[in-house]
Amino acid sequence: MEKLNAVITAVGGYVPDYVLTNEELSKMVETSDEWITTRVGIKERRILKGEGKGTSDMAMMAVNQVLEKSGTSPEEVDMLICATVTPDHVFPATANIVSDKCDIRNAHSFDINAGCSGFLYALDTAAKFVQTGSRKKVIVVGADKMSSITDYTDRTTCVLFGDGAGAVLLEPTTEEVGVLDSKLQSDGFGRVYLHQKAGGSVKPPSHETIDNREHFIYQDGPHVFKHAVSKMADVAVEVMERNSITSETLNWLVPHQANMRIIEGTARRMGIDKEQVMINIHRYGNTTAGTLPICLWEWENQLKKGDNIILAAFGAGFTWGALYLKWGYNGNQE
Repeated sequence: MEKLNAVITAVGGYVPDYVLTNEELSKMVETSDEWITTRVGIKERRILKGEGKGTSDMAMMAVNQVLEKSGTSPEEVDMLICATVTPDHVFPATANIVSDKCDIRNAHSFDINAGCSGFLYALDTAAKFVQTGSRKKVIVVGADKMSSITDYTDRTTCVLFGDGAGAVLLEPTTEEVGVLDSKLQSDGFGRVYLHQKAGGSVKPPSHETIDNREHFIYQDGPHVFKHAVSKMADVAVEVMERNSITSETLNWLVPHQANMRIIEGTARRMGIDKEQVMINIHRYGNTTAGTLPICLWEWENQLKKGDNIILAAFGAGFTWGALYLKWGYNGNQE
């Protein structure tokens, strides 16, 4: 039996219409466009508005795009994984809700929570199912409504996050393309530096937790930045080296979009030019599990079959990792 690889055959994405600019934020908290742009590289971010709208609504849009672009019927999908830290509900899994909204009835669906590394973890997990031959059409979606857990009175975090979703379809192939290698890691010591204080089983919701604003993102910025710069770069370089990829043979780096300085530091360590890096942080901010697939969605038309791509991320947990992907089809070159 020939070796099976898991290749991406379609990409979809969605970002909400509402644009939250730095200027608007400067009217909500003490900050400025110059301060935000200089420190993190963000100019604007998208926010999901509307009563009862959640992460699944954005994920549904991305998944439906993937189905349409690939000519796949919902009945053909046999697995769906949703990476998110902002599920519609504590339970059931948001993946179950997305499957229902997309009329996917023959798949088993579940969520993965690995912070900003969620899509990377989910993509690697999905690839294993395809590579073993147990699944033939797997959808991986990364989606987060970060505005739902962002404190817009905290200027250290409210400037960073936005809402959005991206999705890919993985299918088996005997060609040497697709997900070829990965290195994923985590270390729970970092949980104290980036987390949501209340709302879980340790500290259930109460009047006190609400009054203390403990249902929002808490981040110790300097600690997170220090570890993100080193960990994301280290693992990306390791994956490059063990696959004999050089700065000349790497076509694209797809980095998590958390901070422009982290992205630049990772690219420097890998020895690559800015032109080889997918960057859209200035328009969308940090969409957590959505950043990597949204990049692939936006750059799809520029990708060529055989392109060497490294995806790298760092997130709450701490979690981090890099994945080597050889692209499987030519985008519609314009």
